[in-house]
Amino acid sequence: MVNIGGLVKFSVIDYPGKVSAVVFTQGCNFSCPFCHNPELVLPEKFAACITEEEVFGFLKKRRGKIEGVVVTGGEPTIQDGIIPFLRQIREMGYFIKLDTNGTNPGILEEVIHCCLVDFIAMDIKAPFEKYHILSGVKVDTDKINESINIILRSGLDYEFRTTFVSSLLSDEDISQIKALLGSDKRYRVQEFVMQEDIVSPEKLRG
Repeated sequence: MVNIGGLVKFSVIDYPGKVSAVVFTQGCNFSCPFCHNPELVLPEKFAACITEEEVFGFLKKRRGKIEGVVVTGGEPTIQDGIIPFLRQIREMGYFIKLDTNGTNPGILEEVIHCCLVDFIAMDIKAPFEKYHILSGVKVDTDKINESINIILRSGLDYEFRTTFVSSLLSDEDISQIKALLGSDKRYRVQEFVMQEDIVSPEKLRG
């Protein structure tokens, strides 16, 4: 089962070129000091989950009105039930975008192999030597690098992105990240901003 902490019912900015809903999974293996959604990361801030059945019921009613579903977090790839969850969304006919921090390359391989995603967006937090600072935890950067390469050879639409927090990153850090990606052009630097409010379980059920 996937723990779902929130839902945005309508978005024109989270899935490039598509009108989408956004599902927020609850829980993360990072503890970024600039986290947009601490209520999805810190257990003491967790609210009651929205059930999968409620999300699927909503998506069934929205077929023909929205095109895609963005699954983000938290970190979706740490959810035990992420594969069947994505499969059920796919069976409804939606395009799927997955947001990830890249720490679980095996899950990325599986969702790509099973044709369960159409677009992958991966956050690259920092140059590898600074990853522990930006992520707030010890990180196996070999897995980060593996995920980058999996995405690059996937044949899917994708985007790499870095949230630029001026107190933690420098222009030189951004240059190092760009060098890591080589000539790839699908890289975006986004300024740190507060995230929009997500839909609570109570609002969804109302």
